Amino acid sequence: MAFKHGVTIIEQSTSVLAPTEATSGIPFAVGTAPVNLSSAAVPVNTPILAFTYAEAVAALGYSDNWEDFTLCELIYSHFALYQKAPMILVNVLDPATHKTTVAPVTVAVSNRVATLTIEGVLLPTLVVKSSDGATTYSNTTDYTAAFNDDGHVMITTKASGVIVASVTQLSIGYDKLNPGVVDADDVIGGVTMDGAYTGFELVNQAYPRFGILPDLLLAPGWSHLPAVAAVMKAKAGNINGNFKAIALTDIDSAQPYTDAGSWKSDNSYTGPLQIATYPMLTLGDKLFHYSTQLAGLIATTDAANGGIPFASPSNKALQADGTALTDGTDIFLGIDQASYLNSLGIVTAVNLGTSGWKSWGNNTGAFPGVTDPKDSFIPIRRMFNWIGNSIILTYMQKVDDPLNKRLIAAVTDSVNIWLNGLTSSGALLGGRVEFLESENPTTSLMAGKITFHLHITPPGPAQEINFLLEYDTTYLSALFA
Repeated sequence: MAFKHGVTIIEQSTSVLAPTEATSGIPFAVGTAPVNLSSAAVPVNTPILAFTYAEAVAALGYSDNWEDFTLCELIYSHFALYQKAPMILVNVLDPATHKTTVAPVTVAVSNRVATLTIEGVLLPTLVVKSSDGATTYSNTTDYTAAFNDDGHVMITTKASGVIVASVTQLSIGYDKLNPGVVDADDVIGGVTMDGAYTGFELVNQAYPRFGILPDLLLAPGWSHLPAVAAVMKAKAGNINGNFKAIALTDIDSAQPYTDAGSWKSDNSYTGPLQIATYPMLTLGDKLFHYSTQLAGLIATTDAANGGIPFASPSNKALQADGTALTDGTDIFLGIDQASYLNSLGIVTAVNLGTSGWKSWGNNTGAFPGVTDPKDSFIPIRRMFNWIGNSIILTYMQKVDDPLNKRLIAAVTDSVNIWLNGLTSSGALLGGRVEFLESENPTTSLMAGKITFHLHITPPGPAQEINFLLEYDTTYLSALFA
């Protein structure tokens, strides 16, 4: 070593690490979007991180036709109704393949403007001809084409072009989006032969791409399909091989509430990392899948509690004025009927009079088959996810450090300080971490494997509050006071 004469300073890493807390209430949603209307389109099956309504619409477009363009429902609900951000969206509608070629039709021209009252037109495919089809016009010299606020194409003839002002009809052909050919396999996704990820397989790219870990998985308009829900449930338990999330899924609302429980069990909507919801929600003339609004409600509840998901979304206000079946038929559930659904592990909605419409139900889909609080109560399950995700994010930096007492003390001291803070804030009833000899045999230590044992108790929801009313005869003495 080099010769030194004097005083030398050697810095050592701080033994107590500041926790890197996982995000909460962040949706990752897969579905279809009117990409023909986007102003800054992204390729199909590319996750986008949107912090505002404008960002989402610029990347994916927007239409009130939520049946065909399912992501628009979530964009409207999350940004406009609940005003929460961010969220990660994946469009699986590919304009290169999910399209239909429409034979030329005759369209009336008025004041040099012809309007195609059709949704989904792909502007680059537009072919404008004279009414007899003999002359093809140029979009650079003869006309301009643009979408109006309804998503319809307005074709304006140029005075400098060859289309004279007296023309009253044009022949117009085009390709249009065909959302009807998108199927469950597109939403489920996978890995293509050339290694490209699609659909829900892209959830593994969310954290590497954006540094944000989604903890809510959604597919409004698709999650009532058992095959889609099964994949969502599986992905929720294994994001990037380490992290966990919750799948927000919809029970098919085509049947009455009395059949919802049997439908849930028959189609295996029974995972601890899954919330099963029923029926649909209404607001004015709009019809929402319950999972869509539940995502906004969970994000709102988490934000009100410092981003820590220890509070249940149950008995919190929805942005709704009613509940309905898939066909729009109104359905009115009393608290007794809603409680029946809750007893089957289904989250529903009730109208509490002056308090308005509230989400009602604290249990994951695993209930009633599973009664372990960490798997059956929504807030406790989410706290286990959140604490687990936070620990991974914090202590990944310690992987491959020397396995010595300094490492063990750094982890135990840091985690205990963090858990004490969560306890003092009310997010936990108590918590501690231990490094036990019985859980760390010599063979494991020799192989570089160490185990820390965390004990945590998140508060459960007070879902049943009882008052005992008794007639007390002693107060009759007041008659003689």
